[in-house]
Amino acid sequence: MNDNNLFSSIFAVLGASITSFYTHLVPWLLLGMILVIADLRFGIMAAKKRGEKIRFSRAIRRTINKMFDYLCWVTLAEVCSMTFEITIGVPIISMGMLFIIYGIEINSCVNNYLEYKGIKKKFNFYKLVGKEELLDDVVEEKKKLTIIEETEITKGSSNDEEDDNQQ
Repeated sequence: MNDNNLFSSIFAVLGASITSFYTHLVPWLLLGMILVIADLRFGIMAAKKRGEKIRFSRAIRRTINKMFDYLCWVTLAEVCSMTFEITIGVPIISMGMLFIIYGIEINSCVNNYLEYKGIKKKFNFYKLVGKEELLDDVVEEKKKLTIIEETEITKGSSNDEEDDNQQ
């Protein structure tokens, strides 16, 4: 009889801890669930339009896997928020994480919808915030650095040849 009371007490404490951790995260979890279900629906419709065979067991397995992934991402975002919010003052890290993760899912939903409707365009959620320009600048910077490094290497090798010729 005491074993049952011990297990009941342990699970009550664990349940209360988990509930208090996820209570204010319910909107994020619901958003993730809605996006995954919408992506599933539009993905099935797009696959039917392409003439692909739909295996519902695979679709359900991937959907459940995605939902579990979103639970993990929301949990990680909350842990980061609890860790870094104290020093920064605003949960920038967790907001950024969720923005990126949900942006990917929004891209998937909209692109599946566009494919189903026969629209030959791709949607990029991150163009709404100007992320593409940021990425282009990074690529250009890498090209500039590569050119500078190559010129330094060729200068270095020509200096080595001059030193060998002088000896």
